[in-house]
Amino acid sequence: MAMTMIEPIQVAEMTEELVQLTPIAAERLQKILVEKNLPNHGLRVFVAGGGCSGMQYGMAFEGQARDQDTVFQSSGVTLYVDPISRDYLLGASIDFVDNLMGGGFRIENPNAVSTCGCGSSFRTKDGGGEAHEHGSGGCNCH
Repeated sequence: MAMTMIEPIQVAEMTEELVQLTPIAAERLQKILVEKNLPNHGLRVFVAGGGCSGMQYGMAFEGQARDQDTVFQSSGVTLYVDPISRDYLLGASIDFVDNLMGGGFRIENPNAVSTCGCGSSFRTKDGGGEAHEHGSGGCNCH
């Protein structure tokens, strides 16, 4: 019976925060993790192609790191960022906003040169994301 070796995943641990959670966002995330009974989980933050500005943010709960993830803590919450998203999210902050128009998590990203009105789509100065044909500022995401 031959044994096969399983390669361990490589995880880039950081001492500094790649993405920062505001205290209210961290509190809200911790509450959701408890409500959903997800002990030992954190938040995966990523970017993907799409949205009306060319790129969009995504977030999901994650129980363990994937190969090449950067893993770090922000305000007591574990965050996971994949290698492709890392450069787009460097220096970003996540807040939780609750107002008359509705509530939700909002990402403030210093790398975005334009954002969609909904706040979940963006474009970077190096061409990451293309503006939609009607120009920037309008939001057709809804």
